[in-house]
Amino acid sequence: MAVSDSDVLHVAALARLAIEPERLPSLVAELNGILAHMEVLERVETGREMWDAAEARSDTPVRSDTAGDSVPLDVPREVFAPSMRDGFFLVPRLATHEDQGEQTA
Repeated sequence: MAVSDSDVLHVAALARLAIEPERLPSLVAELNGILAHMEVLERVETGREMWDAAEARSDTPVRSDTAGDSVPLDVPREVFAPSMRDGFFLVPRLATHEDQGEQTA
């Protein structure tokens, strides 16, 4: 599967990245090189069957999912996160998102 100019521009738009037009050919070439390398790695014979995550997990000890003692912070939360709402930190809006308007949950 090859990456095209439009693929790179689409992903860049989703990530809100600006791509200079003169940089686009080299990005496409680099990504296609990575994909070609991955195709080579897929053909490497490892002598093993496909790795099974469920099988690997059976030998791995898992801690219990119970609440324990909490670790106190070195400084009060209000020092580094003065604004909270519904248990979440409130942070200033990024300048790149100002044109999106305020979105409330």
